[in-house]
Amino acid sequence: MPYIRTVPPDEATGPLKQEYDMAVRRAGHVAHILQLQSLNPAVLHAGVRLYVALMHGPCALTRAQRELIATVVSSANDCFY
Repeated sequence: MPYIRTVPPDEATGPLKQEYDMAVRRAGHVAHILQLQSLNPAVLHAGVRLYVALMHGPCALTRAQRELIATVVSSANDCFY
């Protein structure tokens, strides 16, 4: 299994800590997918903004439909969602 160096939540400082703190407020924890981007907090921030825009922004699909699509795609890719 490959190893990717990450910054654990208890070691985060500065902008990364801010991103992690927001993740905890949103979801109650820092997801692994966010920790994988921890070495570049600017990229992490941009990724989170993209996710929020896609999942919470104006759209012809309901939030439930968007979540269902994300769940099905994750299942097809054998990923936990």
